[in-house]
Amino acid sequence: MTPHAEVRGPGEILQLTMAFYGSRALISAVELDLFTLLAEKPLDINELCDRAGMHPRGARDFLDALVALGLLEREDDGRYGNSPAAARHLDRREPGYVGGYTRLADTKLFPVWARLTDALRTGEKQVPSQGSFFGGYADPEAARGFLGAMDAVNTGVGHALAEALDWKEHSSFVDLGGARGNLAARLHQAHPHLHATCFDLPEMEQFFREHMRSLDLTDQVRFVAGDFFEDALPKADVFVVGHILHFFGLRERLDLLTRIHRALTPGGVVLVYDRMIDDDRRSAALSLLGSLNMLLTSDEGREYTPAECARWLSGSGFTDIRTTAVSGPDTLAIGRKPR
Repeated sequence: MTPHAEVRGPGEILQLTMAFYGSRALISAVELDLFTLLAEKPLDINELCDRAGMHPRGARDFLDALVALGLLEREDDGRYGNSPAAARHLDRREPGYVGGYTRLADTKLFPVWARLTDALRTGEKQVPSQGSFFGGYADPEAARGFLGAMDAVNTGVGHALAEALDWKEHSSFVDLGGARGNLAARLHQAHPHLHATCFDLPEMEQFFREHMRSLDLTDQVRFVAGDFFEDALPKADVFVVGHILHFFGLRERLDLLTRIHRALTPGGVVLVYDRMIDDDRRSAALSLLGSLNMLLTSDEGREYTPAECARWLSGSGFTDIRTTAVSGPDTLAIGRKPR
């Protein structure tokens, strides 16, 4: 093996080792509602300690760490304000708020990732076999926080999907596993002629109804309750399958794609998006780490490459298959059912 011209120094490795420090600091800032407090105007350290309930010891280091992480900005007079990214995504009053995901990271992901070595040794998930890893919907407020974070993520995808097809060729679509219908709503708003359907488990319907009322789209997007492996899928011209396939094994993926193919009208289209791994498996670090998250939290799930997805679509009867980047780390695969 030829030695590398530059050997990675211990500082970089230690920074990676301690990467959870920054994650924990962000979660604490969200728990303190720091970014919402700073949404109206910058505050100095004394005001922040008082309003956020922080002790002076550690407060300056904490706030300046958030500055270094790009989450806060410190003015010349010492007052702190939100960075543009924090203002958009960490103020709980903003539609792009993703702070609800921090509760999942804190209560669910941190503990299960501590068992990664066990998962690598056994090949088994590290969460209970019964019940939902995400805690189900017994705590509506926690569920709303998590669903809101998912909405903030899929809103960007929705904008991309709205441009991914010539939607004038189609009259209907189904968002499979569409949660509380945010992406379906965004597509319908972009193309009002579309008959929009959100298909998900029955317990999601209450959250769907709430969200449609908040968007003033009651009765414009319909909800169909069911299990997409057991119940009949609605007929439609387009199916959207986002962040679904990665949770299942190969047999279930092929089964679901075949069921979608049957439900599509002739000439219909399937849109599959996930945090796909680059085909060379060298550069998409977040997607590869996300695949380890599937190892920890699912029976057979993992992330996959665009080439793999194209093979599955072809094997399920789809043609004219293409893949493209969409929003953030997501990749979109498109397949058409022959007429």
